[in-house]
Amino acid sequence: MHKQAEVLFSKIKEAGNYDYNKILKAYEYAESLHEGQKRISGEDYIVHPLSVAEEVLKLQLDTDSICAALLHDTVEDCADKIDLDRIRKEFGKGVADIVDGVTKLVHIPFETKQDESIENLRKMFLAMSKDIRVIFIKLCDRLHNMRTLDVRSPEKQRSIALETMHVYAPLAHRLGMQKIKQELETLALFYLDPIGYNEVNNDINKRYGENKDFLDSATQKVSESLKSYNVKFTLSGRVKTIYSIYKKMYNQSKTFDEIYDFYAVRIIVDTELDCYTALGVIHEQFNSIPGRFKDYISTPKPNMYRSLHTTVIGKEGIPFEVQIRTWEMHRVAEYGLAAHWKYKSGEQAKEDMDAKLHWIRTLIETEKDVDDPDEFFRPLKIDLFEDEIFVFTPKGDVVNLPNGSTPIDFAYAIHSAVGNKMVGAKVNGNIVPIDTILETGQIIEVLTSASSKGPSRDWLKIVRSGEARNKIRQYFKKELRPENIAVGKTELEREIKRFGKQYTESQKNEIMKNLANRLSIPEVDDLYNNIGYGGLSVSKIATKLREEFMRVVAPQTEVQEPTLESIVKPAATRYEKHSKSNAESVIVDSVEGCTVKFAKCCNPLPGDNIIGYITRGYGVSIHKYDCPNAQSGLSRPEDKDRWVVASWSERLGMQSFGKFEATLNVFAEYSPHIIADITIALNDMKVAVTSISTRENEGEMLITVGIQCSGVEHFRNITGNLQRIKNVREVTRGNL
Repeated sequence: MHKQAEVLFSKIKEAGNYDYNKILKAYEYAESLHEGQKRISGEDYIVHPLSVAEEVLKLQLDTDSICAALLHDTVEDCADKIDLDRIRKEFGKGVADIVDGVTKLVHIPFETKQDESIENLRKMFLAMSKDIRVIFIKLCDRLHNMRTLDVRSPEKQRSIALETMHVYAPLAHRLGMQKIKQELETLALFYLDPIGYNEVNNDINKRYGENKDFLDSATQKVSESLKSYNVKFTLSGRVKTIYSIYKKMYNQSKTFDEIYDFYAVRIIVDTELDCYTALGVIHEQFNSIPGRFKDYISTPKPNMYRSLHTTVIGKEGIPFEVQIRTWEMHRVAEYGLAAHWKYKSGEQAKEDMDAKLHWIRTLIETEKDVDDPDEFFRPLKIDLFEDEIFVFTPKGDVVNLPNGSTPIDFAYAIHSAVGNKMVGAKVNGNIVPIDTILETGQIIEVLTSASSKGPSRDWLKIVRSGEARNKIRQYFKKELRPENIAVGKTELEREIKRFGKQYTESQKNEIMKNLANRLSIPEVDDLYNNIGYGGLSVSKIATKLREEFMRVVAPQTEVQEPTLESIVKPAATRYEKHSKSNAESVIVDSVEGCTVKFAKCCNPLPGDNIIGYITRGYGVSIHKYDCPNAQSGLSRPEDKDRWVVASWSERLGMQSFGKFEATLNVFAEYSPHIIADITIALNDMKVAVTSISTRENEGEMLITVGIQCSGVEHFRNITGNLQRIKNVREVTRGNL
């Protein structure tokens, strides 16, 4: 038996409530099937399933979950030796179904936004809704892979870290599994922004070094106060995680000194009443910071998190956060839904779990008719990954909504009929515009009218939640089909007129029929309807439309306009050397390898929305989509056929570091050291400077700096660091 297996089974024996022999059999199967296989690090492959099983055991899941963790890679990596039928026969249907679910998740390409990934993501949520243990094991699998990511190539490290940050960490958060979520975020950040990671880590070590005795002192004072009130408690202190500080600094433009909850003290008590008693003791002992108290016990988060949070200041003048919860609340805070597997059983447990998984089924249902990748992923990110607010109905019922929601979102969260008949809203008894941004704690009343004509199409631009957006689209889809068909037909006909070639009515009908078939839409009218009600965007199918148009309508060979075929990579030898490397950065009209140059008028970076212009003799000029020159050119009839769809290649990865030029406009108060401070900061960030110039006027300075960076995200990190320099007022993006 492997040494790591001995440790696992000693813990299983100690727990005492597992089928030891069944788990041992699963281990022996896995060890035999993986015999001779090695991980990239060179260690025996069996180490990975053993590590996953250890994490599953920490979650206190059941016997079948541990067996599935040990066997989760066997069907994928040992297909010549075992299949699901064999696992089902040896270990039962439960284990086989979990292994099957985990195996299917291996093939989901979360990083892409291709059409097929939508269906894969739906399948993932469907698997979760059937058996949540699938995603528990997948999260444990991802956690161990992230812990051993150092042996992979830089490109693979970034790819896996991005997937972890964008999907798995937020999913762990939504499931309430904070311990796993925090470790995934911190590990992913290490590979995504090592400079930012090290900067925050150094700040933490510096502050903790300066106040290393503070946490011990604070916990000692809290402990003495609670003992004087005879409250039974357990106390612990901690420093805020690297990623949580990084997120506040870079997303909220806060300085390190503005992080008030750098230190935290956690108090765990026996009863809910003890929580409020402890809160009173803390507020009596320390001065509280206004606006920093949150009661998640009376108003839990959607992921079941319950706790009291307050931020106070000690005599040292250092703020620290205090979290107060019961042991049951603590188990749920650490392990989320997984905590319910040990402490509940029978039909009541199934009903409780079904209720808690309702949000997953809602996601599947609300997005089932969306075919546009961006339209699918946008509400998914909002509903699944972003922070929530909590508002109340006039009767006092709590409704949770995505941050930034409006009364329209609230109305549709109540019922489709309420949203469709909505004519106005009241917030705390006062009539407000329907696009008002709601805040936690407000009481919302929806005003309806039987004579309402239904929602406005403009509401789609206002609402924040995917549920509201989908219900509005469904209304237009069902109630206004003739109008949708007319709108969709007009939009598609306007698009093909941009191609600048004559066509007949029969050719147009053939193009539309072929396009509908390519999109797996039964009828052309259904295609028009989808576009009309907003389920499908013309811009997202423009390339397919052009391909069908060029296939059906014979090209006019006498027109000597530049084409993509004349500027693909084999011909790149005619142009400047930098065009060759740029050709790998951009996909033009679904074609890779085109000779491209980046327009100096707008200086696009990876992450910007872009568009291409076919030039005469110099390849494709890439502009930001909102560039004034591009917008002006799109309106000129003589150039309409030379503007083409462009996007950044997904293969950019780490190879793009420092490849793209950008300009910083630094606005600052005059200081004899400001230029030196800026250049030193850029040097510390390992940012190459290509040019620098200054202008001074009545004590104000504008320092224009040419730099090299890898894209919009990298550029934002650079500007965030520069904005923390003394005397710097603002940093903006300029043109070369």
